[in-house]
Amino acid sequence: MSARAYLDVSSLPKHAFGARGLMWWATLGFIVIEGAMFAMLIATAVYLRGVEPDWPPNTYAPPDLFWGTLNTAILLASVVPNHLLKKATHALDLRGVQRWLLVQNGFAVAFLVVRAFEFGALGVRWDSNAYGSIAWFVLGFHTLHLLTDAAESAVLTFWMFQNPGPRRFEDVSEECIYWDFVVLVWLPLYAVLYWLPRWT
Repeated sequence: MSARAYLDVSSLPKHAFGARGLMWWATLGFIVIEGAMFAMLIATAVYLRGVEPDWPPNTYAPPDLFWGTLNTAILLASVVPNHLLKKATHALDLRGVQRWLLVQNGFAVAFLVVRAFEFGALGVRWDSNAYGSIAWFVLGFHTLHLLTDAAESAVLTFWMFQNPGPRRFEDVSEECIYWDFVVLVWLPLYAVLYWLPRWT
C-alpha cells in the first residue's frame, strides 16, 4: 500500500460527536483558555480581598443578593433543556433540536435581561476603586461570554430551521458543551462577587 493511500482521508465522516470530532477539540481548547482567564479573575478578587481590610470599602455595601441569585437559578434551570438539546442532537432528532434550541434561547434572553438589573445592583462604579473594578470586570467578562453564546445559539437556531444538515447537529452539540461551561464557571464567580464581600 502506498503512502498516498495512508494520507487519503476522504472516507472519514464529515462530522462526528465527542472526541472523534474536530469541533469537540476546538471547543475544549477554547474552554481551557477561557477557564484560565476566569481563574485569574477569581485569584485577583481573592487577592484584593486579602490585602484590603474593608471589602467592599466602607462607603459601599455588598451587591444585593436578589438579582445574582435569581440569575444563578435561571442558569442552573437551563441545564435541563441544554441536556435534552444535546440528547436530541445525538439522536439526530430535528424537531427536538429545534424545540430545545428555542427553549434554550429563551433562557439566554431571560438571563441577559436579569443581568442588566444585576449591573445596576452592584452599587459601585467600575472606576470607583479596586473593588468596583474587579466586580464590574467579573460581571462584564461573564456577560460577554453569555452574549456571544446567546448570539451563537440564535444563529444555530436559524440554521436548524433553514438548513439542517448533519454537520449542524454537531455544531449544536458543541454549543451545548460550551453552555455547560458558562453555567459551571458562574458558580465560583457568583461566590466571589456576592459572598466574598460578606465574609468578615
